Amino acid sequence: MSRLSGTGLTLAYDKRVIAEQLSVEIPDGSFTVIIGPNACGKSTLLRALSRLLKPAAGTVLLDGGDVHSLPTRTVARTLGLLPQSSTAPDGITVAELVARGRYPHQGLLRRWSERDEQVVTESMAATGVGDLADRNVDELSGGQRQRVWIAMALAQQTPLLLLDEPTTYLDIAHQIEVLDLCAELHERQGRTLVAVLHDLNHAARYATHLIAMRDGKVARSGPPGEVLTAALVEEVFGLPCRVIDDPETGTPLVVPAARRKTSVQAEV
Repeated sequence: MSRLSGTGLTLAYDKRVIAEQLSVEIPDGSFTVIIGPNACGKSTLLRALSRLLKPAAGTVLLDGGDVHSLPTRTVARTLGLLPQSSTAPDGITVAELVARGRYPHQGLLRRWSERDEQVVTESMAATGVGDLADRNVDELSGGQRQRVWIAMALAQQTPLLLLDEPTTYLDIAHQIEVLDLCAELHERQGRTLVAVLHDLNHAARYATHLIAMRDGKVARSGPPGEVLTAALVEEVFGLPCRVIDDPETGTPLVVPAARRKTSVQAEV
């Protein structure tokens, strides 16, 4: 049984329904990427899976239990979340922010320990921000800040990590940097990752499992090579295209159809 799944979900904000009878299953040990057009319910689904949004109907199961019935500390030790917009307190250093990832492991009888310090150091090293430990977070570039937030999520030491549009607002070099890091975490540490991405080619290159959504429903799910076809891209995104093999990775590469030449261009 998958450690994280949702069954018969109705997701809504007040009375505005985003999805009905939505069911998903996150394969254990996968790098699952959720794709789909704007407003199709991708981030809403991730919020429901992460316990930030309570379904109006249906159940999100974490290790077989309703995620909303489990103790908060238990959820925080099992499931980490990198939200779409993360704002650090003014004046906080990188090391201080990453250390906040250890809060779920603290308690009345459990104080800061050498183990906590070690995990924070290892998390910063894994994300390449160790040399920034004493810098203020608000002084960093977008790519550096995103790495710091991922380091904080790593410091929670959760087997499941959810990332909502982790490449938003980053230039192409930093997008690849962050996704390479996510892939390394998945491959080297065996963590189950779930990410919402907009770029189809990034999704195809990095995911081991794709969930394609449209209008609050799952249009198709499975390995990228099976899901990302020209027919599906046109059905879900309304985009005529060709899907070829990526010359670097062999994964699907979406090539949008060229704009037709006008009669004036043809004459020239």
